[in-house]
Amino acid sequence: MTTVAPSGLAAARHVLDNGAVIISKEAHTVPAVTVQLSVRAGSIYDSNDLLGLSYLASRVLERGTKIRSSDDIAEALDARGVSLTIAANRHVMTVSCTCLSEDFEAMLELIGEIVMQPAFLEEEIEKCQGEVVNAIRQDEDSPAAMAMQNLFAMLYPNQHPYGRPAKGHVGTVSRIERHDLVALHDARFAPSTATAIIVGDVDRPRAVEAAGRVLGSWRSPQPREISLPHAPQDRPREERIVPMMNKVQADIAYGFTTIVRSDPQYYAYTLMNNALGQYGIGGRLGDNIRERQGMAYYVFSSFDANVVEGPLFVRAGVNPGNVERAIHAIDDEVRRMVGEGMTAEELADCKQYLIGSIPRLLETNGAIVTFLHTAEFFGLGLDHDLRLPSLLGAVTLEDVNAAARNSLDVNRAAVVVAGPYQR
Repeated sequence: MTTVAPSGLAAARHVLDNGAVIISKEAHTVPAVTVQLSVRAGSIYDSNDLLGLSYLASRVLERGTKIRSSDDIAEALDARGVSLTIAANRHVMTVSCTCLSEDFEAMLELIGEIVMQPAFLEEEIEKCQGEVVNAIRQDEDSPAAMAMQNLFAMLYPNQHPYGRPAKGHVGTVSRIERHDLVALHDARFAPSTATAIIVGDVDRPRAVEAAGRVLGSWRSPQPREISLPHAPQDRPREERIVPMMNKVQADIAYGFTTIVRSDPQYYAYTLMNNALGQYGIGGRLGDNIRERQGMAYYVFSSFDANVVEGPLFVRAGVNPGNVERAIHAIDDEVRRMVGEGMTAEELADCKQYLIGSIPRLLETNGAIVTFLHTAEFFGLGLDHDLRLPSLLGAVTLEDVNAAARNSLDVNRAAVVVAGPYQR
């Protein structure tokens, strides 16, 4: 079955007999194609004992298949001047590349082979384990990384899948064996969890035919989904210090849990967050803490609604002597957003900025792939690009101010300081 959006991006969605989804978008501006194949095999499916399994699998995937060695894969990529990008987040693992139109079928076949037939060779697993352990230790030496890890552990406690580090811990990664990776692949890599997105200089029939040829014979049982617990909402303010006395900068992570992505108030939260810490030089936070007070090297806010109630968090990098002043300033801006709300002028400016940014968000094939993947994952529809301006435009001043009142309470904030700071 094929569904085609009539205008806008005019992407098409085709479902193969085995359940795999193919989304294609023609873009003939340049003779290039971006291909992404994703499966729902992210870190939420890791057990606590084998935390980091999904991340390690993403590192090992391109190190050899049942047909080609790691060197063979590298040569196939080098011959076409192509680089693969493999990433794993909480929910999905993706393999993607951008290639010339003439190389599209060959690259799609290679990506399909990597996803469907990884070899998981012992020597490659050992190498990748060493690389992941080094990456974990680098995170442990980074105030910014430690601030965020601790913030998520506070917002999502009790081993909630959102509160665990996706890379795992040195101990959990070190104990992963080949049969664990094979078991993950058998359990989670299936056509019913797969989405292929093809954007670029390739006609739709050619794209669908090629994807069907590569993925159509894939057979694997449909994986069982897991039920994620809700994020705790009624929690007292909590502050945590992560002393890293050999550093020169302190990093602050400050946040709340908010709403799920499917909540109709998502667009109100997006506009509220834009005013708080993103618009212009960093919204209200940037104007106050960085520009007027000169306390922060950087400061911004971010809103990430997800399958479970996602976070709205503030990040700041400051001189250790400014930590307490910076936290007080963040508290003040949060209180002001709740107490005074956004102004009509701020709301109009943020709407104009976000709506005006939509074309820039869709300038490249890779950006379009990301947009279409998000729309597919959250069930937003092929016409989401057409509806997005009106969804943002319909948000009222009361909507954004209600979003602030519902989620921003300094008495429920989680606050982490990592760096050369002690109370």
